[in-house]
Amino acid sequence: MKYHQIQPPPHLQDYVRYYWALESSGEPDEQIHFVTIADGSPGIVFQQLEGASFQEGRQLSPVYMYGQSTRYTRIISPASFSTIGVYFYPHALKSIFGLDSNELTDDCLDLDLLLNGKRLMERLKSTSDVEVKANILSECLWEQICRNDHTLQAATRYALQRIIQSQGNVSMKDLRQELQVSERTLERRFQEGIGLSPMLFGRICRFQASLNQLRAQSYDKLSDIAFEQEYADQSHFIRNFKEFTGLTPFQFRKSIQETVENFPVLVQS
Repeated sequence: MKYHQIQPPPHLQDYVRYYWALESSGEPDEQIHFVTIADGSPGIVFQQLEGASFQEGRQLSPVYMYGQSTRYTRIISPASFSTIGVYFYPHALKSIFGLDSNELTDDCLDLDLLLNGKRLMERLKSTSDVEVKANILSECLWEQICRNDHTLQAATRYALQRIIQSQGNVSMKDLRQELQVSERTLERRFQEGIGLSPMLFGRICRFQASLNQLRAQSYDKLSDIAFEQEYADQSHFIRNFKEFTGLTPFQFRKSIQETVENFPVLVQS
């Protein structure tokens, strides 16, 4: 598989982490099994392929937007495809499209339907150049920002930054005291702006920190990761890891080929 990453233009850098492109040229009767991993960010995927791809038995649109994930899922795709994706920052669905982010948590939708028939898919299909595709997506996103631009509330942005900077280990009680808001208010605003409760988003941030440590092989034994990421013990870390990947850390290292971060291929044994 060929992987390519493209940085967004300056005016989108507060919304888009990067664009990514992935190409594969397998045999017509072959399939690839992907695993989606909770990473605290929504995104967009456009796929050109022979046949259709399915997520847990549900056929996916050629161009779709997905919300926050709270669990792992499996995507089965034909082995021959060309895909480009947008990897957003956590607040993008609210900020760009004006959506209450929790409406799309653990779900996805046809982006052409959201854009009222603007036929983004036809524009993307008209070129094979990934840089041109990224420019088409940038134009579409900027048009939506100019139309909506629902700036994230200052308190929600502060909470988001504190949770990310602490890798999910900030105390929710301390955070509420810093913001001088009630538990209910913080939860409601965070759900609307990010799509998850602040506590669940924090759990995902901590999981991602542990996953990065596992990827870097920066440990002698699993209990080192559990200790450094402030899990109660190794069993707690493994349960949390399996919740978001469907695999134990050992199985992840043995069975996963991660060309695209947080969208790895499950190697069939």
